[in-house]
Amino acid sequence: MGREIYETKRKALKINLTPEFYGTFAEIGAGQEVARNFFEAGAASGTIAKTMSAYDMTFSDAIYGAEESGRYVSRTRLTKMICREFALLEERLHGDKYDKRLFFAFANTVTTLNFSKTNDPHGWIGIRFQHEVDSPPNDVIIHIRLLDSDNTLQQKVLGIIGVNLVFAAYYYREDIQTLIESLVDNLPTGSVEIDLVKVAGPVFEKVNERLINLYLIAKGFSKAAIFRVDGKAAQVKDFLYKKDIIILRTKYRQKSLPNFDLFNSAVEQFKKNTNATDESLVVIIEVLMSNVLDEEVNLSDEDLEYFAKRAEELCATGNTILLSNFTRSNYLAEFLNQFKPKNIGIATNISNLKNIFNSDNYQKENYTNELLSYISGLFSKNVKLYAYPYLQGKDHAIITTANMPVSADAKPLFDFLTMNKYIIDVEGFDTKDVKTLKS
Repeated sequence: MGREIYETKRKALKINLTPEFYGTFAEIGAGQEVARNFFEAGAASGTIAKTMSAYDMTFSDAIYGAEESGRYVSRTRLTKMICREFALLEERLHGDKYDKRLFFAFANTVTTLNFSKTNDPHGWIGIRFQHEVDSPPNDVIIHIRLLDSDNTLQQKVLGIIGVNLVFAAYYYREDIQTLIESLVDNLPTGSVEIDLVKVAGPVFEKVNERLINLYLIAKGFSKAAIFRVDGKAAQVKDFLYKKDIIILRTKYRQKSLPNFDLFNSAVEQFKKNTNATDESLVVIIEVLMSNVLDEEVNLSDEDLEYFAKRAEELCATGNTILLSNFTRSNYLAEFLNQFKPKNIGIATNISNLKNIFNSDNYQKENYTNELLSYISGLFSKNVKLYAYPYLQGKDHAIITTANMPVSADAKPLFDFLTMNKYIIDVEGFDTKDVKTLKS
């Protein structure tokens, strides 16, 4: 039986009529949209101990402390907010009236679309809450991107997703998948992207952080999830912003580990070509989820477990891991370009290029349009393909861009891309590291 999805006002009212769940709302940016929903639902005195909004940076710093980064829409600012507000509840609310209460502190710090529409609307939303009287607190923190092209619509979305989070913290805390699914209840499709979920506390002690962030992709809430070398999920923008990025694409259920020998050669060549420093360089292994994320297939718990295990294995090799649903490299490049990288290198096998530049793989009347769309999307910014060779099974010839078969109608474009170093052969490899592919 499917889950009943309550409208936003009803969710807020149900929380207001739940006397044991009691707390604070602290909101920076986009107005006090979440608290407003609880006030408008009625009976808000049953839930709200305090609401506040420290818009002025001086006031905000006086309350929560200054940010070393100078960024107020950040996870560190949100964490300071929920920690301080929750501590104040425990410090100030005592006596018979509060003995049976489950305290919570909700907070958000958000930037919505500015007047000239030149910024990137996004925000951090979180709640710290008790699941039992006097229990240690639990945290749920999410990062969102607001996708509507209107400031008023973005504010409305923020109010709804905030109500959803408070409701989920009380009603769905024991079911992490339902908690995540419910975050977009009553929201229009395409209005928000949730690209990171972090949880902590005793109620979530058995939750696998990799799994829940993969679930965001499986449900279509996000396009990608990134995991640092330590296996912890990271917010993609913070991790990749203005970096030099070199990435190796791998497939779902690829039996072997990536060809690290050839990839390492590509990394060294990328560093030499771009003058990337160790501080600016991010080396990533991508694992594609796209071939099990079509409209006809629901990602199973077994598949999610596989992806989580695969991410853990690859993190153990000392690499950052990106799980994504980008079916083509141009989608990957367009995604990475929103983080204003200095340079992007995408390492790929020559056999993949052979398929792209083979018109027999397309409907003849669509080939040129599809190829031009792919190339323009891929190379619109400072993106280079680093192509490593393969051995052709029939005669064991090493295939590079120099002898790769290319359809006649695509040959001029392919020659242009190789001549101008948009597609670059990986050099300095040992032939024993080149894998054999069947013809």
